[in-house]
Amino acid sequence: MKDYITIIGGGLAGTEAAYQIAKRGIKVKLYEMKPIKFSPAHSNQNLAEIVCSNSFKSNLLTNACGLLKEELRRLDSLLIKIADETSVPAGQALAVDREAFSQKVTRAIEENENIEIIHEEITNIEEIAKEGIVIIATGPLTSDELAKNIQEMTTQDKLYFYDAAAPIVNKDSINFDIAFYGDRYAQEKKKEESIEEWKKRLEEEKEEQSYINLPMNQEEYETFMKELIHAEVVTLHAFEKREIFEGCMPIEIMAKRGLDTLRFGPLKPVGFDDPRTGKRPYAVVQLRQDDKQATMYNMVGFQTNLKYGEQKRVFSMIPGLENAEFVKYGVMHRNTYINSTELLDETYNLKSNSNIYFAGQITGVEGYVESISSGMVAALNAIKDFQNRDETHQTHKITFSPYTVIGSLAQYISTPNTKFQPMNANFGILPQLEGKKVKDKKERYMKLAERSLENLDVNLDVNV
Repeated sequence: MKDYITIIGGGLAGTEAAYQIAKRGIKVKLYEMKPIKFSPAHSNQNLAEIVCSNSFKSNLLTNACGLLKEELRRLDSLLIKIADETSVPAGQALAVDREAFSQKVTRAIEENENIEIIHEEITNIEEIAKEGIVIIATGPLTSDELAKNIQEMTTQDKLYFYDAAAPIVNKDSINFDIAFYGDRYAQEKKKEESIEEWKKRLEEEKEEQSYINLPMNQEEYETFMKELIHAEVVTLHAFEKREIFEGCMPIEIMAKRGLDTLRFGPLKPVGFDDPRTGKRPYAVVQLRQDDKQATMYNMVGFQTNLKYGEQKRVFSMIPGLENAEFVKYGVMHRNTYINSTELLDETYNLKSNSNIYFAGQITGVEGYVESISSGMVAALNAIKDFQNRDETHQTHKITFSPYTVIGSLAQYISTPNTKFQPMNANFGILPQLEGKKVKDKKERYMKLAERSLENLDVNLDVNV
């Protein structure tokens, strides 16, 4: 058997797994095909490159993803630590400067003496797994040849869905005669303030604001919707149109569901007043800070498959973006995932080959933090397998309690389900609270969080 563990893929799950293994004194060979070969959505040479939104979602314990982040902090997650260190203002969410984040992760992995990075595309998993443990963390953008190899190895018919990323705008090109800073609800006009006093307060507070808001009246909104619905998209094959993940639905598809769909979705005006009028606008487009210097902002909820020229034309119709400079256009890309409910156990181990683990979005966990959590679980169990090579050193595998988010995700992807599709962290996959039902949602979620962390502590004492 080899004296190291192989990891294929240097994304979020792969780098977390590499760190967890290496810090326990075990050698790692980390294969990353960049810069020899790039996927359609990747653009730089760093590890842990963030392709879509720069948001790691809520930090609140009453949010399932916020709770998952806290679980990972307690498990000494490298990537959550670096996300905290490279955070940019985002209200109650954890958003990162994507370039600083990837650079810092890359540096941490490169400087670890137990990790060897090999820039090479792997296309045959079973050959590597014959003599050692391997973690496949190639993510949603797995190369075509490797995806084909995985498909053959797992005898799967379908191995992908499609999602989309939102455009990024240069802040200097935004018209602040129209745009205004402010988080939802925090910037509403106080009853005792005059319009002038309110505008002055918003100006003073803007440095602390993480969102730029673009208000629209009814005529502007309806004109925009008309052009959005009829804009040209990048053509997908007929069979691909059925494989779009609901959580990353392109905005032009949402728009076709009804005139008010966006006003009750990503463009909802609730919690905002327009500083020009002091009244609630008909709709609001939000831009979220994307880098530490606050020079770039991404369009919240504007994941799209429109042609680049159409993105420029249609999105420039939004008041405040009439002269917008698009640093990066939105793009739709294929996401690869396996039918984990049939193939993996709750440690992300392949049932048909104990030397093979999967981690990241290829397993059907959806989201950055969820991918990191799968890399953590796969790594901890690969370590146990590595230690168990010596028959005198037998240790049990690590399965996290289903009362934790990290454990409930692992259980979700490994439990038979005929309608399996990628899943974000959410309280719906945790067991319900015992005893009398708690009606207040926040109180219920906090009790679920407290129970989760108590059960995680048991895991830490016994296994990890």
